[in-house]
Amino acid sequence: MNAKETKKLLAENPHLFEAYRISLREDKKRMEFVSSLDEFKGTLEEGFNVVYPLGNYVFINVKGDQASGLTYNVIEPTLDEMEQKKYDLILTKMLMQAAQESPHKTDAEFRNKLKKLAKASTKIVRKRVPAEKIGEKALFYGKKVPVTKEEFRKILYALVRNVIESGILVPLLMDPYIEDIHCIGVSSLTLIHKKFKAVPTSVSFGSEDELDKYVLRMAERMGRPVSISKPIADGALPDGSRINIIYSDDVSVRGPSFTIRKFSAVPLSIIQLIRWGSFSSQMAAYIWLALENGLSMFVCGETASGKTTTLNASLPFILHSSKIYSTEDTLEVLPPHHTWQRLLTRESGPKDQHVDAFLLLKAALRSRPDYIIVGEIRGKEGAIAFQAMQTGHPVIATFHASSVKKMIQRFTGDPINVPMAFMDNLNICVIQLAVYVGGKFLRRMTAIEELLGYDSESEAVLTRKVFYWEPSNDTFVFAGLYNSYMLEMKIAAIQGYTDRTKIYDELNDRKRILERMIEKDIAGYHEVRDAIVAYQKEGVEGLPFAL
Repeated sequence: MNAKETKKLLAENPHLFEAYRISLREDKKRMEFVSSLDEFKGTLEEGFNVVYPLGNYVFINVKGDQASGLTYNVIEPTLDEMEQKKYDLILTKMLMQAAQESPHKTDAEFRNKLKKLAKASTKIVRKRVPAEKIGEKALFYGKKVPVTKEEFRKILYALVRNVIESGILVPLLMDPYIEDIHCIGVSSLTLIHKKFKAVPTSVSFGSEDELDKYVLRMAERMGRPVSISKPIADGALPDGSRINIIYSDDVSVRGPSFTIRKFSAVPLSIIQLIRWGSFSSQMAAYIWLALENGLSMFVCGETASGKTTTLNASLPFILHSSKIYSTEDTLEVLPPHHTWQRLLTRESGPKDQHVDAFLLLKAALRSRPDYIIVGEIRGKEGAIAFQAMQTGHPVIATFHASSVKKMIQRFTGDPINVPMAFMDNLNICVIQLAVYVGGKFLRRMTAIEELLGYDSESEAVLTRKVFYWEPSNDTFVFAGLYNSYMLEMKIAAIQGYTDRTKIYDELNDRKRILERMIEKDIAGYHEVRDAIVAYQKEGVEGLPFAL
């Protein structure tokens, strides 16, 4: 961001200018303004003080050095004592008037009504008027609350943030670089940042009472209320982010706590994941062939290993004309297909009205989908997933297991209890883990394994590792060259190859297409999907580039 753009930004945002003024006085490094963190090249060794915008008057300032570490500071319009009193008056007047308004149906309608009520409750004046002079008149005699243009802008921001959106956490939920938000009691709020990793924030709750009310409100909003008797809840926020709440202080000893795993409205593309080194273009090409030809695949790994990210990035490989059914506890799966039935479990209300993943999967089977996607298999619905595969319905799912062996152990044990002999209905198991290499936190697809069949003599499932990750040099090895059961015996047969080894040429063609996308900087999710669909429809001629 150049000097002219920075000057304009400071002039248009008084709260940003104030933060800049304080930084000049207190910080060793001068603030560096960037329009996106993608253009920021600073390092912790040298120290930095970077500011990037989120929109709607919100900016993020991350600063630090090797000695003092990092801090993540939110710069947003804040209310002083007088403005807070006016805010309370205006909100009270709006609540009194709201009873006369018709119910809203959408968030957009809610926003418009809130702005309308705020304007009806205020009048713009040139000079600030002390709140003490207007309180009684405003509430009991119908007088409007006098505010300056700047006061109204700040108060309206606070009203939208607190009434419609998620209050104090709005900036963190807006930030596309944040993966997870962790709150443990009043004093501890940290986050996982895509660029800066674990960072403490300037965001905090003023008291345990404030945190208590906030957690209760969040739980109510997602339809899964918490209480002393029922202190734990899992659900999704309005933007789709997954949240886990632990409410009671006799369970969460340091006070109410929650963890939010951010949801991206637009998934990461397979090209972005290849660029980041999560897996190779050849592994992606293998998954492309598998999903396009109706094979079942589980993405397995530990918590925060990127299972759902990989699953979503892979879904464009399924034939564009396919009929998809997805079943989830929290909405995370985003197939880009026109015919997509999205099913969500219901855990609120009386017990006899609950609808779990087991029931949803049974319902999905009656609809004859081309593909069934299970956001995450946790319990007895896993047995239904294997029944679906037995009846010819391909299934894609994520599952908590760090190896094929552990995946099989969990599926064949309580509470899922899939017979060992049924396990080979699953074709492919992808293993993805969070690893540390050279002190850096990375996500890597450590293996792709094929499930070949059940051996009755050893009472074991035979597997074959077709890809594996070599940690010593951070590379991926294709061990399945001319040795892949799924490529030669399944996919080549479906494609009608008489010489089944020709399927490896097909694999290399898909690999070249993905690598050309990288070269041509076709990396956005929708751009990548469009290129894949064009290839499915028209072959090489449909691609937006030459091979």
